[in-house]
Amino acid sequence: MRIAARAQKIEPFYVMEVAKAASALAREAAQGAAPMIFLNIGEPDFTAPPLVQEAAERAVRTGRSQYTDATGLPALRERISAWYAQRFGLSVPASRIVVTAGASAALQLACLALVEAGDEILMPDPSYPCNRHFVSAAEGTARLIPCGPAERFQLSAEKVHAAWGPKTRGVLLASPSNPTGTSIDPAELRRIHEVVRAHDGITLVDEIYLGLSYDERYGHSALGISEDIISINSFSKYFSMTGWRLGWLVLPEELVPVVERLAQNLYICPSTIAQHAALACFEADSLVEYERRRAEFRARRDFFIPALNEMGLTVPVMPDGAFYAWADCTQACKKLGVKDSWELSFALMRQAHVAVTPGRDFGSAETQHYIRFSTASALPQLQTAVERLQKLLR
Repeated sequence: MRIAARAQKIEPFYVMEVAKAASALAREAAQGAAPMIFLNIGEPDFTAPPLVQEAAERAVRTGRSQYTDATGLPALRERISAWYAQRFGLSVPASRIVVTAGASAALQLACLALVEAGDEILMPDPSYPCNRHFVSAAEGTARLIPCGPAERFQLSAEKVHAAWGPKTRGVLLASPSNPTGTSIDPAELRRIHEVVRAHDGITLVDEIYLGLSYDERYGHSALGISEDIISINSFSKYFSMTGWRLGWLVLPEELVPVVERLAQNLYICPSTIAQHAALACFEADSLVEYERRRAEFRARRDFFIPALNEMGLTVPVMPDGAFYAWADCTQACKKLGVKDSWELSFALMRQAHVAVTPGRDFGSAETQHYIRFSTASALPQLQTAVERLQKLLR
């Protein structure tokens, strides 16, 4: 059977490939061995809080499961709009918000609406692998620009200006970022957008971890810079609804009907049950719980990253958001006699029973010197993981 060229260009999602290997090793070691500690998947260990679960149950019991508008429940769009006003002091009209089947669908819709075959989208190296594959699926090309610790692993206006070429259509950024947990300084993001706008380009900003920001300097939405910036967000991370598959886009008004047409044909609508449940995310009790969880994620970061640094898994930039540690593993590779982070991740799984994600997924050859830890696990698990890694690496 002939496979379409666009599908052939999509690389495996190595995060999930490693996760499968970790699960297999965990099953093999189930008899008598220490259980595997999974620090590889970026998924909160918290689930949807009680009010959200109850709202989902009510929707099922009362039969509120019919299709919604392709743009989402009007009430949910209004709640999201109110959250921007409450949390960020921004006026984002509900008419600019499109609810989607997860942030993945939001990114796909944005790329299909704006990226032509042959267009080039600039992205930082390292960056979340699926983002570049959304560009590829729209028959564009993701061009990765190396960004090191001195730049907080983020693009700068200077680099965007230098890299812009005749095929460049725009930039796709993430703030805070997966895998680094670092954000773009708002002043720099404003300068980047000025460069993009001067070239009549598009600025897409993945803000799915914005709710999990720990530093006032960085915890601002790109939507405060300009109404022509496109923001992608999600109920998965801050709102702890990963498997519910619900996200949203904030678009310029003129793009909403374009994206709506695409959504109607590709998805019909996001999950109706998930949308009714998400209305309860914005209840006062739910928001208090989410803020308690944000403080817990910060406490985990503050314990785990200094511990990594002490054992030579150096995190060159302290994350200001999300729940990741992007660690230089050069010293650990030498210690264990392995070539790169790919081999190191399997060594840590086998010898310490700690599952991590190698840098291979996140960019060019330079990322092979890094591994990503997820700190989305409870503090006792992180403490046990540190103890195991210390025995192996010290």
